[in-house]
Amino acid sequence: MATRDELAAVTAERYARAGRGERRRILDEFTAVTGFHRRHATRLLRSGLPPRAGGPRPGQRVYDDAVREALVVLWEASDRVCGKRLQPLVPVLVEAMERHGHLQLAPEVRGSLLAMSAATMDRALRQARDGAAGRRRRRMAPSAAVRRSVPVRTFSDWDDPAPGYVEADLVAHSGPTAKGSFVQTLVLTDIATGWTECAPLLVREQGRLVEVLGELRKRMPFALLGFDTDNDGMFMNETVRDYCAAAGVEFTRCRPYRKNDQAWVEQKNGAVVRRIVGYRRYEGVEAAAALAQFYGAVQLFVNFFQPSFKLAEKAREGARVRKRYHPPATPYQRLVADPRSGEEVRLRVAALHAMLDPVGLLRTIRTMQKRLVEIADWPVAGERAKPTAPNLEAFLSGLRTAWQEGEVRPTARPKEKAERLRRRPDPFATVTALLQGWFAAEPWRTSRELLERLQAEQSGGFPAKQLQTLQRRLKAWRRDEAHRLVFGTVATEEEAKGDAARGSGL
Repeated sequence: MATRDELAAVTAERYARAGRGERRRILDEFTAVTGFHRRHATRLLRSGLPPRAGGPRPGQRVYDDAVREALVVLWEASDRVCGKRLQPLVPVLVEAMERHGHLQLAPEVRGSLLAMSAATMDRALRQARDGAAGRRRRRMAPSAAVRRSVPVRTFSDWDDPAPGYVEADLVAHSGPTAKGSFVQTLVLTDIATGWTECAPLLVREQGRLVEVLGELRKRMPFALLGFDTDNDGMFMNETVRDYCAAAGVEFTRCRPYRKNDQAWVEQKNGAVVRRIVGYRRYEGVEAAAALAQFYGAVQLFVNFFQPSFKLAEKAREGARVRKRYHPPATPYQRLVADPRSGEEVRLRVAALHAMLDPVGLLRTIRTMQKRLVEIADWPVAGERAKPTAPNLEAFLSGLRTAWQEGEVRPTARPKEKAERLRRRPDPFATVTALLQGWFAAEPWRTSRELLERLQAEQSGGFPAKQLQTLQRRLKAWRRDEAHRLVFGTVATEEEAKGDAARGSGL
């Protein structure tokens, strides 16, 4: 009808200015398009469109205010159930409330309530329900409309793309808890070559994401052609979508809750970011700056000196899946060997490769890992020592025996546990010498007997809840006495810890 009204408004102007013969042709066209009767079309084009009233179409109210008020009372008496549950309950509820004198309904009101449908009850109770619960109509998330406008690309839709189509993901460095603000890493992985770029995000903000993406595009050896992400709100927004549209980058997304659609970048999240950076919590400007400097060396070492496998084909034979991989190669080797890479790209990456020293890059990575550990484990700058990089000859000689030390990546080592010190004052500080004298005279006495003797001599100062403290103290004295009887000396702190571990079966 709206289209017909627009057509009638435009045709009426032409009809008013046209002559007799032209009016006949205009009328024939108008009736053929709209399907109106010729006389109705003539009156419509001569008089113009009648004004249409806005809003809902007026109609006769079937249920008046008395019925609605009685329905609200029944709804409250039913503990505010929905219309589908309230409709079969109304006859039972009306009869029970009238029997106990809680409700007196006129015959016409009673008949209207019994004839009302469940959907009509919900519509009649909408105002009362919204006012009672204070609810507002749920609005669709801002990213929902953007998500619908971004096409979906699955794992099997890539079909060997040219270098430049990347998958993107965010890795959170939140540590054991996701509370508060922490640094995140934006990871880009090229599908054709496996080329990986990483950059830290200090804050979770879409404008900052676009800025970091622009910097990564300058660092990549090839042009960015495709940008495939998950359904995170950091990617599904107008800022990122408009940026890709302005830059001529194809913007796609994976299916929700289908991580296999982004298998390439998910593999790099673990093999590159988690393996090299670890699982500690990084927050603040200092951590973000250290990660940015760290990723500068990481991307050179990974892309030029870290071979990786790439799936060639996969075939299913019954319940068994057979996979065949291409020979291992670095992203640099795949980029140079790809015929779709330009000559300028090959010359530029080849010149960069000729200048790189893998041992020097590895030394820089180890030094930066130590710095990241210091920042994460000791947030206060004054409490940590600045890590220094060893000279290249010393680092190279240490590679021959590094395997003997076990794990060499500082970020993979667990955080050192701080020594637990006493947090409360010692309740037996004033009587320690007295208790040690009693123990030396009668070592067979139990902790309870010593505590009862202490309570008898010094009433009111040592409650019974301090028995466990005295038991631990007596256990240490007995261990020292046993060590002295066997070895002639008192056990040191390290020996005492070893004896405790052996005694517990560790």
